[in-house]
Amino acid sequence: IDGQVACINDNCFNVEIAETNRERVKGLMNREFLDKDSGMLFIFPKEDIWSFWMKNTLIPLDIIWVNENSSIVEIKQNVQPCKENTCTIYSPKNKSKYVLEINAGLVDNLNITESANFSLHFYS
Repeated sequence: IDGQVACINDNCFNVEIAETNRERVKGLMNREFLDKDSGMLFIFPKEDIWSFWMKNTLIPLDIIWVNENSSIVEIKQNVQPCKENTCTIYSPKNKSKYVLEINAGLVDNLNITESANFSLHFYS
């Protein structure tokens, strides 16, 4: 494996990292496909309430918010693409430092819950 990997329990995803403002704003916009073992990991400069929307996102996603202690603090499942000008904003109740976006349905299929273990691995 080469690159960055985010794991939840024994399920690992090859992730693209979005850590600059520009990368975070773009996210997975205009993508037509995401491999089932891939995702996008948003890394923020500090823990806070980080909200997401699905503007120009073409594929449904599961969104997982993780705090700086690697605890999953919130999960939104099957978040649908938004083709309107006004899109729903998804805001967690708790602060997070990381947000992982994966294909919709994987949270259910892999039994991912807030008590799951989250870890990051960087390979080169």
